[in-house]
Amino acid sequence: MEKIDKRKVYGIMLDTETANTIVEEDGKLEMRFVLPYDFGFAVVDSKGNIYEKHSYVNEDIFCDEFTLMKSAYYANKIPQYIRDLAHNTRQLKNTFEIRQILCELIKKYDCKFVCAHNARFDYRACNNIQRWTTKSRYRYFFPKNVEIWDTLKMARDVVAKMPSYIKFCEENGFLTKHKTPQPQLTAEVLYRFISGNIDFVESHTGLEDVEIETEILKYCVRQHKPMRKKLFED
Repeated sequence: MEKIDKRKVYGIMLDTETANTIVEEDGKLEMRFVLPYDFGFAVVDSKGNIYEKHSYVNEDIFCDEFTLMKSAYYANKIPQYIRDLAHNTRQLKNTFEIRQILCELIKKYDCKFVCAHNARFDYRACNNIQRWTTKSRYRYFFPKNVEIWDTLKMARDVVAKMPSYIKFCEENGFLTKHKTPQPQLTAEVLYRFISGNIDFVESHTGLEDVEIETEILKYCVRQHKPMRKKLFED
């Protein structure tokens, strides 16, 4: 059994890819909520070092709700997941098993936080699947004792204020379409800036996106600037 350095603050970096439940009301299709078919997560420390990586395709949605999978944001990647499962680069698990593995990691490393980019989306998606699969008998996916961190909040407080980042977004057209355009803060654009790779394209698969989001965490921490971390402030 490997020795864990208890002096470090550990957490989970997580990313989900989701399908959408859609219902029809008054002749109009409306998206109700999202359900994860892909869970990627890694054990990280508060400085962005990675210790373990995990990638799971959620059997409850990917297999049992295959019609629903057609509503996935990236349904075109379904053949890729089938190949990955065949080559064992991702594992097929149900929601209960995935959550159990996650909770065991949190206990093993005494994790203090779960982090995601735009964490509100992943937080809701994970609670949705917990309620979907348990018929709301169990409503919350993450243990109560962990904080929810958001690298989007960190980036807003640190990267978005950097003159070099503002210039980077202006020169490359990475601006929002608001009345007053602002630098985009998607994980893809942030990683393009951090890595210097202007042609980088986000994978939009769980574990691969976890890796770039961990780099965003690492970059923000290294700036030694005041920043918000928690999705839900005290």
